[in-house]
Order: sequence, then structure tokens, then C-alpha cells
Amino acid sequence: MLGFLSARQAGLEDPLRLRRAESTRRVLGLELNKDRDVERIHCSGVNTLDIEPVEGRYMLSGGSDGVIVLYDLENSSRQPYYTCKAVCSVGRSHPDVHKYSVETVQWYPHDTGMFTSSSFDKTLKVWDTNTLQIADVFNFEETVYSHHMSPVATKHCLVAVGTRGPKVQLCDLKSGSCSHILQGHRQEILAVSWSPRYEYILATASADSRAKLWDVRRASGCLITLDQHNGKKSQAAESANTAHNGKVNGLCFTSDGLHLLTVGTDNRMRLWNSSNGENTLELYSGSRDCNILAWVPSLCESVPDDDDETSTRSQLNPAFEDAWSSSDEEG
Repeated sequence: MLGFLSARQAGLEDPLRLRRAESTRRVLGLELNKDRDVERIHCSGVNTLDIEPVEGRYMLSGGSDGVIVLYDLENSSRQPYYTCKAVCSVGRSHPDVHKYSVETVQWYPHDTGMFTSSSFDKTLKVWDTNTLQIADVFNFEETVYSHHMSPVATKHCLVAVGTRGPKVQLCDLKSGSCSHILQGHRQEILAVSWSPRYEYILATASADSRAKLWDVRRASGCLITLDQHNGKKSQAAESANTAHNGKVNGLCFTSDGLHLLTVGTDNRMRLWNSSNGENTLELYSGSRDCNILAWVPSLCESVPDDDDETSTRSQLNPAFEDAWSSSDEEG
């Protein structure tokens, strides 16, 4: 690292290369915090976690035992060693507890008064945080694998739901019903994620080896099917228009919404340009057991200047340019 710093000081090293080297060094040096622990409530594995985006203080956890726990992460004792306590939980004795494994929990993006959970019991439940009572419940014919609410939506209250079936279901919190479905995948939907940049753009991952980008206002099908070969012919015809050589287990957008990260059972993670669907050819080693991704913006991203923003917009898929017009706001 000292060599990098000396070369950068002399103007011989690209600052981006130095930034990547430092972020890599920090990530490889990560270890569990020995000073902080979390109170153990679950009797078996924890499948999902979510920290509320308003204060960053409260965390939800969902377990394979069907239990949901709400933790307070603040160190109220002011001691160097402390345990994050559980504020409350939806335990096995709760009348509305999930019957089977909880696969996803998510806070309502705009306040902590509500959160959602989905489970192998084929339900998506909307909870009132203050009373821990169900405000609404959506029932499905298939096992639910994943759900997600848009972090930036102002014109809709849709929850995208991935199930054992090949159709992506969109549930409207305002009407309390499933508004419509997205068809295009051939097998179960393993992960869904809304763009943090555009409120109508949704990414989906499936066991059919494909990842797709959708504008949920369009009835003509998906915007882009991600292709690991970027349209080039490959020797294996079965790998055409696939994101991975195996199931696509998980995906997440970068915090600026310009890129999408996917992980598959082929032990690979790939980074995609979300505006045109191109594989950036940034390839990372993954794990067959990995299905949850998170992006750390402070380590991995630089703030684009005005020229970068202009360049990005000029490379957008034409459908994206239409989608972000001001016509919706005028109507």
C-alpha cells in the first residue's frame, strides 16, 4: 500500500486503481466485531435481516423457525462491550406467526411504523410495528421465496413477490390485492429487487439461469434479459441469453442504481450495466450457498460528475429514456 501511495503522490498511479486496492484490502480484513453481540432469540438458522433506513437503529430478523425479531442496535449502556437487545418478537405463541420458514423481512422504506415478511407458508404479511398485529396478508398458491418494496417509489405502493411459480407477482398495498403479474421466466423466481434510481424498474432472478429487468408499467414483456456473452455467439447454445450457468440465486443494485450485481449457483458473481444490460466482465468468485447480496457504497463507488451523468444518460436503453420522461408528473 505504501508503494501505491508513493506512486499516486508522484502522479504515476491511477486514483481509481488506488481506491480499488484500498477497498479490497479493507474487505479482506473484515472480521466479526468482538465488542458487540446480538441477543439470541431464534432457535434455528436466521434467513434474512433488514435494518431500517430512517435512523439505522432497528433491525429485523427472520428465521427458519418462522419467528421474527426486532432488535435495537443502539448502545444505550455506553459500554465498550454490549449486546444488542431484542425489543419484541413474533414468536411461536403469536396467533399470526408464520407457520414455516421466513424468507424475507423488509422495513417500509419511509418510516418504521410498518414492515413486511414473507414465508414458505405461501403468505406475505404486512405488520403494524407498534402493535405487532397484521395490517394485511396476501395469500399465494406457491411457496414465496422473496419480496421487495421500492425504496424510492412515490407514485405506487407495489410489492414485488417471487414464488415457486415462473410469474412475478405485484401486490398493491393500497388496494390490498395483487394488481398484475410479469411473465417471461420459465422457472421459479428466486430473487426480486427494485431499482433505487427509478421507481418503476424491477430486476428479477430465476432458476432458469436468467435475470431480467422490467418496467412494470409496460405490458409488452421485460426491457432486458441479461446475457453473460453480451450477444456474442457461444459454443453452448443452452447458455444463450443467460446470466449464469446455473440458477440465479440473488441480485442487488448498487446504491446509485447504475449497476446490478447477480450471484448464481455456478459460483460466480457478475456486475452488469443496468441501463443497457451489458455484462461489465467484472467477475467475482461466489458460493453455491450465497443468495443475499449487499453493496457498500463508501468503498466501491465514486460520485459521478456532471460529465459522467450526461454520458450515462446517453447510453440508456431507449425504453428507459421514455420511462423517465416528465409526462407522468404532468398527468
